[in-house]
Amino acid sequence: MAEFVLEMNHIAKSFPGVKVLDDVTLRIRPGEVHALMGENGAGKSTLMKILMGIYTADAGELVFDGQPFTVRNPRDAMDRGIAMIHQELNPILDMQVYENIYIGREKKRGMLVDQKTMQKETAALLQKLGIDISATAYMRDLSVAQCQLIEIVKAISIEAKVIVMDEPTSAITDREVDTLFTQIRRLRSEGVAIIYISHKMDEIFKICDTITVLRDGKFIGTDAAAHMTSEQLIRMMVGRDITEVFPKADAQIGETLLEVRGLSMGSRVRNVSFTLRRGEVLGIAGLVGAGRSELVETIFGMRRKSAGDILIGGKPVKLDTPAHAIAHKLALITEDRKFTGLNLDGSVAENVTLVELKRLFPSGLIDHAKEKSIANRYIEELSIKTPGPEQLVGNLSGGNQQKVVIAKWLVTEPDIIILDEPTRGIDVGAKRDIYLLIGEMVQAGKAVIVISSEIPEVMGLADRIIVMAEGRLTGEVERSAFSQERIMTYAAQFGE
Repeated sequence: MAEFVLEMNHIAKSFPGVKVLDDVTLRIRPGEVHALMGENGAGKSTLMKILMGIYTADAGELVFDGQPFTVRNPRDAMDRGIAMIHQELNPILDMQVYENIYIGREKKRGMLVDQKTMQKETAALLQKLGIDISATAYMRDLSVAQCQLIEIVKAISIEAKVIVMDEPTSAITDREVDTLFTQIRRLRSEGVAIIYISHKMDEIFKICDTITVLRDGKFIGTDAAAHMTSEQLIRMMVGRDITEVFPKADAQIGETLLEVRGLSMGSRVRNVSFTLRRGEVLGIAGLVGAGRSELVETIFGMRRKSAGDILIGGKPVKLDTPAHAIAHKLALITEDRKFTGLNLDGSVAENVTLVELKRLFPSGLIDHAKEKSIANRYIEELSIKTPGPEQLVGNLSGGNQQKVVIAKWLVTEPDIIILDEPTRGIDVGAKRDIYLLIGEMVQAGKAVIVISSEIPEVMGLADRIIVMAEGRLTGEVERSAFSQERIMTYAAQFGE
């Protein structure tokens, strides 16, 4: 039996004008959870697309169970026993669970699709894995975490020997992460190899056996996870030491800019009151579903409040729409940059000027030279890695997409900036860039609200933290009293 179930040896891949992979080697043992790490743009996705037959390598070889093989398309990979669970799940919502699992390879009895056999085999797999989901449930009725578990069931149903998991925990709760890790350990015990891609360091050291690092399309190294520290891993990924994970800027905290009094939005936000001062970073912590996003979306006019008052500069204001909020110098960087923050089919320049089109071009005719000039200013100020302002935003890395969203709102010259999960799904280097930008914002006299599900992040950035649970404000902590235990205690105050 071969030592490695999968080898990708000396892989190279170029696109016009850029070498994306340069002599990269990745070797995976059976029953191993193998982390593939690197900043956005390091080449991880390209390497996996070669494995899945979406791209063809310019050089190098693929070896499976000791035998060289060629993969022309994803079906070839699936037939070989390689499955991939993508970060952006695309279940067919109007189909049932068993139909999603067998789509494209339906079992037949004669000329007819054998639905009973597929339902029976799906139910048996779900029971074997301890997953409490009906084989005939509709996908639209499942949570994101349940959809990911169905993808795992699909991989097992094709008897996959290698499963690629791309950011599998980016949109699920801690409890659901535990469920996912239970399934990963079960797969590992059965000899299935997992290639695990994540930007969350704690997960890597909790679930992975081995780590391979890529940087700028090159292979940097492979080692046992037990032999590495997070500091060593970061150094390998970014090519330098990051001495401060959360650089905290010194800023002069001034007068109150925003005051929220008794704000409610149905049962999702209940009687919340707080203040925000100029030069301050206010963190909002809480578990998924606590009402954090709903709170800031109500403040920004995306949701209609049912009670309460909002004051800016000490004066009550009516913020019934985002346009009202923008007029009062508020900006909201939403949680989901791809769906609510960006036009992925538009250029960097088009996205940067999107919110302020009427002010910048009152005649209705867009001056493209001016548009590019504005974009170039923010490309330089925010260190956005892009060939130029004409580049499609959809082609940028996650971190650079997030910087474009921030640029779009900075163009409005806001006084109050709300960032909802600003570093979700971006690499460690881009995270630091975002943290430094937040510091520059408050040093310039702006007031900032940061929502984050990562307690160390919100503690590292904030001057003060308010904590929510079930739509209510359950605690407020000054920086001098920050502790994960205190914040989690407030976050877990359900039903009180």
